[in-house]
Amino acid sequence: MPGIEIFLDSSALIAGIISSHGAARALMLLAEDKRVTLIVSEQVVAEVERNLARKAPKALPYSREMIRLANIRIVPDPEKAEIARHLAWISHPADVPILVAAAHARVGYLATLNTRHFIDDPQVTHRSGLRIGTPGDALAWARSSLSQGEAGGPTPPG
Repeated sequence: MPGIEIFLDSSALIAGIISSHGAARALMLLAEDKRVTLIVSEQVVAEVERNLARKAPKALPYSREMIRLANIRIVPDPEKAEIARHLAWISHPADVPILVAAAHARVGYLATLNTRHFIDDPQVTHRSGLRIGTPGDALAWARSSLSQGEAGGPTPPG
């Protein structure tokens, strides 16, 4: 597997599953081709399944197949004590487990469509030590890294 690892939150994973195009889908196709590794936590999978069951129940079986085809690695959720130690990372407490799981996975990027909680506050990136952006930002980073033949690549603007 390549050294380009991207953590998807539930918003980015849902976008990759339900859209036939767009950056989140492109990331899933790159992962299916084993050019990048996508990582999610157990919580992300649960959130995706809960949201799809409520809003698009016919997509639920398809979502499980998409996760399998994209070779998405599912990591355990962080322990409650670990989450409690990092509550200052982000103003929305429900997002702390996602940040902690991504940090533990040592990914190169966290992709989210939740700009209000994750991206609009630059301190979230600073406190967590993660590159955070939209799936489009993550895709640009991954493409740059692939063209340079490395996982480091430049930090995208934003």
